[in-house]
Amino acid sequence: MILEAAGTGIFETLENIRIFGIKILDTQDFFNLLFRLIIDVFVTTIIVRYIYYPVRRDKDYLFTFLIFNILTFFVCYLLGGVKLEMGFAFGIFALFSLLRYRTNPLPVKEMTYLFAVIVIAVINALSTKKVSYFELFFTNFTVLGLIYYLERIWFKFKGAYQVITYEKIENIKPANKDLLIADLEDRTGLKIIGVEVERINFLNDTAKISINYIPDANNTMSESARKAQDLE
Repeated sequence: MILEAAGTGIFETLENIRIFGIKILDTQDFFNLLFRLIIDVFVTTIIVRYIYYPVRRDKDYLFTFLIFNILTFFVCYLLGGVKLEMGFAFGIFALFSLLRYRTNPLPVKEMTYLFAVIVIAVINALSTKKVSYFELFFTNFTVLGLIYYLERIWFKFKGAYQVITYEKIENIKPANKDLLIADLEDRTGLKIIGVEVERINFLNDTAKISINYIPDANNTMSESARKAQDLE
């Protein structure tokens, strides 16, 4: 009881202190922010760490998705008090959803995951008091369940994806598929489960080949290396 009273007294004291007309602490708003942030981070972590990462095994995008989500949440929540909630939400949504890294454009699936974590952040940050917490939970877990179903059940794991430039042009013939896979496995150290020839350049006897492989914890072929590589 003494600790509870002391805690209440501290909060009341802080709420009464103002600096340049701004409260040091608004208890109701702070705990609302904290509660929404917990929901947001919980759902996003499940999506990117336990659905996305076991399939793609890329820590760079894992980092990117989490940071994008949290930053978007804070920007939307802290600036959403302006009475332009809907227009503000669409503005932030368009800004981040169209963002592309200049040196390494995002693949379609990664762009979709980025789109999803931004949507989750915007929903959790900008939903008003007209939206009940039950509706908020329902929306979050519907998105979570849909992503899980599509990624892990309907479109079940097919391995990670990489595009390479391959110079042994004779191995791309359909009759030499086994030789092609064996050569790629020997040179990359990966367990390859599928190959597809995307483009052939007879001027320099090379081909662009996409490979599906089974990633593991020791995988060195990060997503940042997805751009075409020369295997010589």
